[in-house]
Amino acid sequence: MFLLALSLLTCLVNAQTKPRARDLGIPFDGTPGTYNAITDVAGVEVGFKTLISGSGKLVVGKGPVRTGVTAIFPKGKGSLERVFAAWFTLNGNGEMTGTTWVEESGGLGTPVMITNTHSVGLVRDAVIEWYARKVKGSNYSGDISLPVVAETWDGFLNDINGFHVKKEHVFEAMESAKSGPLQEGNVGGGTGMIAHAFKAGTGTASRKLEASKGGYTVGVIVQANYGARDLLTIAGVPVGKEITDLMPVRKDDDQGSIIVVVATDAPLLPHQLKRIVTRVALGVGVMGGRGGNSSGDIFIAFSTANPEASKNEGIAHLEMLPNDQINPLFNATVSATEEAIVNAMVAAETMEGVNGNKVYAIPHDRLVTILKKYGRIK
Repeated sequence: MFLLALSLLTCLVNAQTKPRARDLGIPFDGTPGTYNAITDVAGVEVGFKTLISGSGKLVVGKGPVRTGVTAIFPKGKGSLERVFAAWFTLNGNGEMTGTTWVEESGGLGTPVMITNTHSVGLVRDAVIEWYARKVKGSNYSGDISLPVVAETWDGFLNDINGFHVKKEHVFEAMESAKSGPLQEGNVGGGTGMIAHAFKAGTGTASRKLEASKGGYTVGVIVQANYGARDLLTIAGVPVGKEITDLMPVRKDDDQGSIIVVVATDAPLLPHQLKRIVTRVALGVGVMGGRGGNSSGDIFIAFSTANPEASKNEGIAHLEMLPNDQINPLFNATVSATEEAIVNAMVAAETMEGVNGNKVYAIPHDRLVTILKKYGRIK
């Protein structure tokens, strides 16, 4: 028991050496799970491949490189099980492949991959190849020909037309997937991303419902690359109107995108997951996202319950949470989305990329001072 506890502590320290939003005292609704991450949903595994190299003037094909890949497996990288799923788009100036089959079948049979806009095709093909190698010699095809791959644009910092993500990087992200605490900020597909004109990227959070409300867990992971500075709101405070400096050299409108993945162990059917995933938009909205014309705000949710969802023969015996009991899951989705976005911003570090373009991290000390000014932190 002592060795297990020591191992868990070491894992936590190694994965989360940087402060998170709650470490700064930022208040959020709801109770987080053990790791306050999407991996608090049993079975979910997440892997990253981060690519950072070069500096100075942009030379297409050489760099600088500030990009990567994120892989989210609903039931771990060793599983071929399908899970019930649904997706939703707040604004569709973006891409998430495989969603027509998710909509048609109500299920998801591959990991959800996230990368930069110009690497979607390569990542999609690499996922197919990874599974083709993994199931070599079998007749299994399932969903592996229709993987779910989403994107956000990192061209302000990254040599996006250099196509630096290779299939080997996709394999590494997938093979590295694990449960437990996760890295945040400038990592994986979120490496070169910007939110509300601050450095952002990958963030995660979770909510554990009270036993009286089912005791279910909701976990969220985001790739945040959206939003105008003046709309940034944290814990109800107009932070973007208080911090008007530290701006990147670019037009400050609601451009960019955000990808959000929601996982839960609650027994929900696809039509209920559709209801869950639409609530993600409320979490983005609380932060100041408005689904601007040039933004790709695309979300997907899945449930790890109902193991017979992947059954191919006979009658599948399923469980469904009554709709009258779904409100706590709505609340958990909204608040976990909000916290995941803030975690992405708090963890991110100032980054300089192509042609010396620079994006600043949100200053923790000033953020705390502002929240105290408005009475949100004592």
